[in-house]
Amino acid sequence: MSPSTRVKRTIRIGTRGSKLALWQATAVSSLLEAAGCPCEIVVIKTTGDRSQVAPVAGDDSKRQFVKEIEDALVSGHVDVAVHSAKDMTVELPPGLTIAACLPREDPRDCVILPGSRGPIAWSEVVARLDRSDRAPVIGTGSVRRSTQIAPLLRHVTFAPIRGNVDTRLNKLDSGEFDALVLACAGLRRLGFEERISAALPIELCVPAPGQGIVAVEARADDEDVRSRLGSIHDARAAAALAAERAVVAALDGGCKLPLGAIAVHADRDLEMHGVVASLDGRRTIRHVIRGSVQRPEELGAQLADALARDGARDILGR
Repeated sequence: MSPSTRVKRTIRIGTRGSKLALWQATAVSSLLEAAGCPCEIVVIKTTGDRSQVAPVAGDDSKRQFVKEIEDALVSGHVDVAVHSAKDMTVELPPGLTIAACLPREDPRDCVILPGSRGPIAWSEVVARLDRSDRAPVIGTGSVRRSTQIAPLLRHVTFAPIRGNVDTRLNKLDSGEFDALVLACAGLRRLGFEERISAALPIELCVPAPGQGIVAVEARADDEDVRSRLGSIHDARAAAALAAERAVVAALDGGCKLPLGAIAVHADRDLEMHGVVASLDGRRTIRHVIRGSVQRPEELGAQLADALARDGARDILGR
């Protein structure tokens, strides 16, 4: 059989089954197929998917939305794994690597009010929540978000919320919560952009490391797949992700800890914003630094050092 008639290998893409995860996997599949690479999407249920009522405890909490997919990748059941980059642990399982990143979507967090359709001024968000005859309840399971937003919205309380985007919006509109805090990226990708009442500037609420980036994981020794993924790789998103993951690695911060870090492209540099907050929100450490986009890991380590000098490790319990 000549090279021109050889059957091309079908790339099996491992993913969660939520609408957002399937959007991400389909985006990767579409890009690969446009480059001439046939794909098959394989849905895998994760620990996080099986526990939508209460948070996952113990070591599994750090890998709750990726563990089973990574296990399938290691075993050869799938050829690549597609994740929301913010769900991934810094230390990947042996033999795996991040082989590609898609272009970053809006990384900011946002506040959503019941029944809202389109953006409104931040002053109006505050006014609507102040009209309540009780302390407004904001749905978020993220300590990072609640500790940064608490000073912006006085007299509010925070309550955990789980489930996919549809489920959370339904809980909001049915009156279980007075507002939600979600990532802009997921809402935009699923067609819910009009539900964003107010996007929060990163100067006020630093996003989670990797937020808005779709990461594609592969086996390090699978040169064929890694070569194919090179055709869909976005270097700008990858540089930002490398810098942000370096902050987490240096501070040993897990996804349940109030650590935010984002790298923003500024001309030929990266501008990095970092925040660490105490669980009670009384102490917050922030730093902004700028450095070469050619050395993202080094820049991330420098930001971590700056945060550590002001006591970040004490706050994070490290």
